[in-house]
Amino acid sequence: MGLLAEIFTWWNGQTIGTRLFTARNGELVGEDAAGNRFYRTADDRRRWVIYAGESEASHVSPDWHGWLHRTFDTPPTEAPLPRKAWEKDHLPNLTGTDLAYRPPGSVHTPASRPRNASDYEAWSPE
Repeated sequence: MGLLAEIFTWWNGQTIGTRLFTARNGELVGEDAAGNRFYRTADDRRRWVIYAGESEASHVSPDWHGWLHRTFDTPPTEAPLPRKAWEKDHLPNLTGTDLAYRPPGSVHTPASRPRNASDYEAWSPE
C-alpha cells in the first residue's frame, strides 16, 4: 500500500500515525494465517493489530482476539489454543456479501418460498 493511501484512508491497513507509533513503540508478537500482524508495547500496556487489507474486526481469529482483549496472557505464537475435533475454521463476518446466509423466503433469495396453509390471506369485503 502506498504512502498516500496511508495518509488519506483509515480502512485499508494502517494509517501514517499507526505506522509511526508502531515503528517507535511496537514489538512484533506474531502474524496469523490471514497476514494480520499483532504488536504490543515493551511494557505490554497496549496491544494492537495491523490488518492485511481491509480493517475489519471479524478478520481476527478467536485466539488472537483473546490475546488482544487480555483473555490470554501469552500470545498464540507461544501457547496456541487446543483445537477440538468439532471446531470449524474461523470465517470472517459475511453479512452484506454474496456469501451471507439467506434463509428460504428471504427477499434476497432467488428461489421463492413454497406456500403454506397458515399463510396470510387478505380480507376482502363482499
